[in-house]
Amino acid sequence: MKQLLFFIAGVATLALLVSGEVKAQSFEFPQLPYAYNALEPNIDAQTMEIHYTRHHKAYYNNFVKAADELSLAGLSLEEIFANVSKYPVTVRNNGGGYYNHMLFWEILSPNSTGKPTEMVQKAIEASFGSFQSFKEAFEGAAKSQFGSGWAWLSVGVDGKLFVSSTANQDNPLMDVVAQRGKPILMIDVWEHAYYLKYQNKRADYVTNFWNIVNWSKVEELYKKAHN
Repeated sequence: MKQLLFFIAGVATLALLVSGEVKAQSFEFPQLPYAYNALEPNIDAQTMEIHYTRHHKAYYNNFVKAADELSLAGLSLEEIFANVSKYPVTVRNNGGGYYNHMLFWEILSPNSTGKPTEMVQKAIEASFGSFQSFKEAFEGAAKSQFGSGWAWLSVGVDGKLFVSSTANQDNPLMDVVAQRGKPILMIDVWEHAYYLKYQNKRADYVTNFWNIVNWSKVEELYKKAHN
């Protein structure tokens, strides 16, 4: 009986593979690395839960659906973003939303040291002159982004760091942005990321962001960007 069940399951799986219905299994929805209330008082639990379970999950579901329809599951997200202008806008919007949030959750931590690692500090100073100058540039990009979007710290093609902002769910890996690079730090400035706690005070949200940065993860991404 067990052999028959295994055979049936195998046939069913093969049929799905042939039909393409499970192609997007190569894209996974990540677990949040901490509890919803772990980032309080900087980000409240209700915002985190809604942001993760509704907004992020919706981007993921919509992207997977588009990836299935376009047979994109064999490509990495970086490969897709490198040619995103060639795909329907749903790939750009939802693929960006899926990827951007995955990174965002990882560079936040309830156990932040409050200051960059030595390696990241030196890289920031080499590119911006001082950490304070970088901080002002990053906050400026986040606070001045008109409407929804993100602010980024990325490694450029020259190996140096640069600050930029993007609208909606665009990111520096995409071929549609003015300056491309590999992101290592980012902040979500869509209203759903902060409005329940901060209302229209985006500047306060941006200021408190520094209290929860996972600088060890930033260093990990920095090293990866140079490989």
